[in-house]
Amino acid sequence: MSKNCEGNCRLGKVGGEAVLEGVMMRSGDRYSIASRLEDGSITVSNHSYTSLRKRNKFFNIPIIRGVVTLVESFKLSFKVLTLSAEAIGMDLDEPETKFEKWLLDKFGDKIFNIIMGIAGVLGVFLAVGLFFLLPTAATKGLDYLLSLCGLSLGWAKTLCEGIIRIAVFVCYILLVSLMPDIRRTFEYHGAEHKTIACYEAGEELTPENAAKHTRFHARCGTSFIFVMLIISVLVFSLPFVPWDNIWLRYAIKLPLMPLICGLGFEFILFAGKHDNIFTKILSAPGLWMQRVTTREPDLKQLEIAITAAKAAMPDEFDYSEVEATIEASKPEKEEDIEDAKEENDD
Repeated sequence: MSKNCEGNCRLGKVGGEAVLEGVMMRSGDRYSIASRLEDGSITVSNHSYTSLRKRNKFFNIPIIRGVVTLVESFKLSFKVLTLSAEAIGMDLDEPETKFEKWLLDKFGDKIFNIIMGIAGVLGVFLAVGLFFLLPTAATKGLDYLLSLCGLSLGWAKTLCEGIIRIAVFVCYILLVSLMPDIRRTFEYHGAEHKTIACYEAGEELTPENAAKHTRFHARCGTSFIFVMLIISVLVFSLPFVPWDNIWLRYAIKLPLMPLICGLGFEFILFAGKHDNIFTKILSAPGLWMQRVTTREPDLKQLEIAITAAKAAMPDEFDYSEVEATIEASKPEKEEDIEDAKEENDD
């Protein structure tokens, strides 16, 4: 750690995300993916990625950098998930259902790809409908019903819209958390947070040390989404975002989304480095939601997150430590492989 650094130089140096049976950690222009294979062994891959913010100063201007970061995060997340799937031996080209296999046999690759493309587009429309269109339409409908009784939501329309949007998001997260594979990913999400907290506290990175730390983190993407939801209530309350014409409201809200994203990103950066009553209040909903999006990990999952963190920061950790962990994870006997498979199934 640099002696010239004021405060905790480790804050914000490393971030990451949970992937399929593993964790991705990123520091600077390097990111590393550590995954647990079916036989219990660990595999690590290292990659470089230079943000547009570093290549062009314009894209590092406050507010603008938030939009750039969000787009890059989506792009990188998709790539990382693909890499993690390949690492654990998942065949991404193999159809998963009998219906998909039947389509491929009857109509070939082209029609299958077209159908998958249509499904992807429908998924985007569903997301836009649930989180963008539905809350506004529901609020407008509720206000109409109240008007029949001589009442009105008045100034509370935008607040009501925001509450409905938050409720839809919470219900969505609660529903997907019921899926076993998602729950396991949430455990790796917890391992990622605990490892970062342990590192930022200046403690030695061991599974036992990391286990003592919190699985909640102010810079988490869950907190970012909640901050955006809160900011959207304020922005959409502005006088030039009308309620009289619902379609005009939709049209005006869309170009305001980058502004909301940028403001949310600036707050997350600030909250990650400042601990005061203001940041605590705005961070509270996101931290609460992390009780769902993160689960308590076991020591083996923490080992994966720590391995990814060490691999992503070769300036601080000798890579021989990563290699030693990989070597130690390899099963020596056939019985060990079977035991590891049974443990993963459980």
